[in-house]
Amino acid sequence: MEKSKAESKIQHEIVEYFRNNHCLKIHTPRCVIFSVPNEGKDMMELMFKKSTGLMAGASDLIVVLPGYVVFVEVKDATGRQSDKQKDFEQQVKLLGFHYYVVRSLVEFQQAIEKFLPLRIS
Repeated sequence: MEKSKAESKIQHEIVEYFRNNHCLKIHTPRCVIFSVPNEGKDMMELMFKKSTGLMAGASDLIVVLPGYVVFVEVKDATGRQSDKQKDFEQQVKLLGFHYYVVRSLVEFQQAIEKFLPLRIS
């Protein structure tokens, strides 16, 4: 399932915000956010990716925080999870991890704020 331009824009905003506010060398502890590029158009590329660990339905982003790993699926206002994405969500929740579907930077911020260490400015 190809990502819409709106979803890509939301994901870009999330990654930029998080990296600038929680992933710089000056942040203690230094958090991690990364994407899971699990789509493509070329069949040979997809077959290669699958043979090296591609998992259909994996969340768009993985956020590593002190003591937590959070899986984040980015959707636009009308986007819906595929059946494979719902299966992935169920798997990670059964393993005790957190999973969120977010539709904006604000929704992302609200989802992860409880996992972030208190910072005193």
